[in-house]
Amino acid sequence: MARTIDALKICAAKLERRRVTRLRAIATEACRRAANCSEFLERVRLETGIHLEIISNLEEANLALFGCAPLFDRSVPHALVFDIGGGSTEISFLDVAAFPGKGTTNGSPEVVRASAHSIPLGVVTLAERHGGHHVASDTYETMVTEVLEAITPFETRHDLSALARSGEIQMLGTSGTVTTLAGVHKRLPRYDRSRVDGSFMDFSVVREVSDRIITMSYEERAAHPCIGEERADLVVAGCAVLEAICRCWPVGRLRVADRGLREGMLFLLMRELGEA
Repeated sequence: MARTIDALKICAAKLERRRVTRLRAIATEACRRAANCSEFLERVRLETGIHLEIISNLEEANLALFGCAPLFDRSVPHALVFDIGGGSTEISFLDVAAFPGKGTTNGSPEVVRASAHSIPLGVVTLAERHGGHHVASDTYETMVTEVLEAITPFETRHDLSALARSGEIQMLGTSGTVTTLAGVHKRLPRYDRSRVDGSFMDFSVVREVSDRIITMSYEERAAHPCIGEERADLVVAGCAVLEAICRCWPVGRLRVADRGLREGMLFLLMRELGEA
């Protein structure tokens, strides 16, 4: 909490310097689950002046969709979008032609409301449960199995694997996991958003890069320019979530999005002002 407030004080100073007149500040899974969330939000308000708003899993998924919409291939009728977070993973299935659609609730298309799924498994929750420094192969498979069991109801409801086999669905990932894997795959000397955002990775590449990361020691992951110390103990859990998604829905390749909630928030704020 103290580290977060210190970071938000920096944000507040930037907002003041730039004379921001309209903003939206959101909190997601960590605050949704925390028993002392109200106390934390009040501390943030008093110490930084920022009013944090806790959003639902559904709205979190919808904001990610709006942020990623420019990357959709309009020639493919459906899209599966996932966001591997720290405390949860959000998955959405939508009809690309209908997006963003006329029917909205809080700026979110009704078609998305009917086709969003959230699981309480993210890189932090899995790493805390199974470890992140040294992960054995059987432990890794346990994580993959947990995620598969959690996303199976969504697959059962929509039969997306059939659409994947027929080539009628595209896959887009927005999270630190997929951007990290893309950076490792491209062997970037330092992370470069312009080289990652909008790029594609075949599932065979995802598997090869994941295997490479899993076999690294914690120290090697921490020293890697596209992983670093902040993700070194989390990236293997992220690979497990991504592995489960790829096994469940054999689309064959995914598009990497270094964008998501923030871009979705910006788009909707602009739309409210008639600028989008």
